[in-house]
Amino acid sequence: MPITNKLRSYQTAIGAAILDSILHRKGLTFSVEIARQGGKNELSAQIEVLLLTLFAARGGNGVKGAPTFKPQTIISMQRLRERLNDAGFSDFWVSEHGYIIRLGRARQLFLSADRSSHVVGATAHILLEIDEAQDVAKDKFAKEFKPMGAATNVTTVLYGTPWDDSTLLEETKQVNLELERKDGIRRHFSYDWQEVAKHNPDYLAYVEGERQRLGESHPLFLTQYCLRPLAGGGGFLSGSQRAQLQGSHARRRRPSGGKQAFVAGIDIAGQAEEGEDAALRALKPRQDSTVVTIGGLDYSVCDAVVRQPRLLIVEHRWWTGKPHASLYPQLLDVLKNVWGCSRVVVDSTGVGQGVASFLESSLGKSAVVPFQFTQSSKSKLGFGLLAAVNAGRVKMYSADGSPEYQQFWWEMEHARSAYRPNQTVNFFVDPAEGHDDFLMSLALAVEAAQGYEPRRAKGHVREADM
Repeated sequence: MPITNKLRSYQTAIGAAILDSILHRKGLTFSVEIARQGGKNELSAQIEVLLLTLFAARGGNGVKGAPTFKPQTIISMQRLRERLNDAGFSDFWVSEHGYIIRLGRARQLFLSADRSSHVVGATAHILLEIDEAQDVAKDKFAKEFKPMGAATNVTTVLYGTPWDDSTLLEETKQVNLELERKDGIRRHFSYDWQEVAKHNPDYLAYVEGERQRLGESHPLFLTQYCLRPLAGGGGFLSGSQRAQLQGSHARRRRPSGGKQAFVAGIDIAGQAEEGEDAALRALKPRQDSTVVTIGGLDYSVCDAVVRQPRLLIVEHRWWTGKPHASLYPQLLDVLKNVWGCSRVVVDSTGVGQGVASFLESSLGKSAVVPFQFTQSSKSKLGFGLLAAVNAGRVKMYSADGSPEYQQFWWEMEHARSAYRPNQTVNFFVDPAEGHDDFLMSLALAVEAAQGYEPRRAKGHVREADM
């Protein structure tokens, strides 16, 4: 049974293999990796239309699971409805119970694969699909979804893009590759962005822009477009990335004049370590500190693809063991009177709320952005920092022999990364080794630079002027 000619050649190859397994009752399990926006969801919907048509008289269920019901499962249902309408079935398909689409006696069920969902009891007679399988827990799939097709030896398809080497999708892929070596039956299909771009010039332009914005070594570019799984974490910044981070401009204690825009990122020390003398830094180098990273914005590097300025780090201020209340006037003076910072992103997690509130009331809500550290927000912060480093959009001042310079680079060298499900990353310095105050302050400063919109577009800040 041919697949519609609206699909591209790599999609039809996948569809033909899946249909062959269904129609000949082979019960194969396929792993399908297509670069982001390369058409895997369209392929899935087209297959579902064809199967509903073929089994409309005979009956049976297809089952599709996704990491969340809203929005992922809902989007899949909407796409199937649209394709059924395109195929002329607008007056024939019926929606049932909010998660089933029926054509004749055949049904397509859409279920959430979130850990909290309850899906035991459904049966997959025709096809079992798992969308974004890299984000579905292995035990959830094994205990609740895989048994749905046990009585029918159902064909199973896991769609997605790689993440790390421990996901359901990656483990299924490795099993499939081993089976392929033994019997020659193709079970794994992988088409990266370059393959997709052969069929779509607009897609080529878009991904080239993403490569320029993120950098080729960025975890999201590697996984979503190159289809290369991450190796379970390790160093957050490679040697080459640290080399990119090093700038040639001198550290400054105050602005040099001119219409320069400055931003700041502030990592706040934990209250539990306050009240101790600042001299304890020498005796307790791992003690938590409040760190301010100040940078000037260079708009000469902006282009049509990457519209963000370069952040040139020009100053660090560092306090250890100093109570937050006693920091307020000094922080305000540094940010407002010395540097005139246009945008400040400050850690407002926990005890940082007090500092953030003070700065908001003193500098204005338009200039101060409180940042709450959560698993999701910290991940976005880390990805933003990696993108800025990879693209050369953040530079550290040249060596000046200061404790701040030495501590900054110690943290950059000791920073680690841990990749989590749902395309999130944690970045940190192992607490057993030390703190990551300069690392977090740097990431917050990059966030401040990315979110700042100048009031005027006249003039540039050049690295030589900083």
